[in-house]
Amino acid sequence: MSLQLLSLASWWADFQADFTKCFISRDRWKMLLEGLGNTVQIALVATLIGIVIGTVVAILRVACANNKSNPLASRFSRFVYRIISGITGIYISVIRGTPTLIQLLIMYYVVFKSADNGVPVAMLAFGINSGAYVAETIRGGIMSIDRGQMEAGLSLGLSRTQTMRSIILPQAIKNILPALGNEFIMLLKETSIAGYVAIQDLTFAGDRIRSSTFVMFLPLLAVALVYLVIVLGLSQLLKLLERRLARSDSR
Repeated sequence: MSLQLLSLASWWADFQADFTKCFISRDRWKMLLEGLGNTVQIALVATLIGIVIGTVVAILRVACANNKSNPLASRFSRFVYRIISGITGIYISVIRGTPTLIQLLIMYYVVFKSADNGVPVAMLAFGINSGAYVAETIRGGIMSIDRGQMEAGLSLGLSRTQTMRSIILPQAIKNILPALGNEFIMLLKETSIAGYVAIQDLTFAGDRIRSSTFVMFLPLLAVALVYLVIVLGLSQLLKLLERRLARSDSR
């Protein structure tokens, strides 16, 4: 029993020493705080960029699907719709078919090779990546709305654009809000690769602490716990949102 107590006391002393070395000494905890700020900032801005790109692409794809084979449309307009459909299709296929890390590296080392700050580059890279997934989510939400809604809007004297903006999109976005929330959670975790372009994100901060202290477990554990707490908190918020939406639909 005494040997076990001595072993436990020794482990606790080692743990305290490692904890002090990793987080207290030289205020290394501030590195994690700074990295967390960059991670959340990149994820938020990238999500907004992705929603904007995804909404535009989704509307274009729905419009193309509805009009490129319309016999009442002119030959030129049908040709334009086919071109737009092809471009948006290529964008979605390329972005979804290539690794996010490769896209980030291309943006940082090729497209913006003279950039001094990698955070805006990461925001744009992750935003473009997210836009391809958000586009399909929003397109599915738009297609889930009964086509009679468009006809009803047209019968009230609204144009197709006005009907889409005032009637179709609000209903579609309400249906896909939980999916957009999940996209933000996925994007938040995907930003852990931002350290490949020397961005001080949360994962990169933990790796810096690990390399400077030669303590392997605690920095990685701290990073994992921070991600876990954030994701669990966001998941609970999404559940509350889904319940509120379900209650509003039942009224």
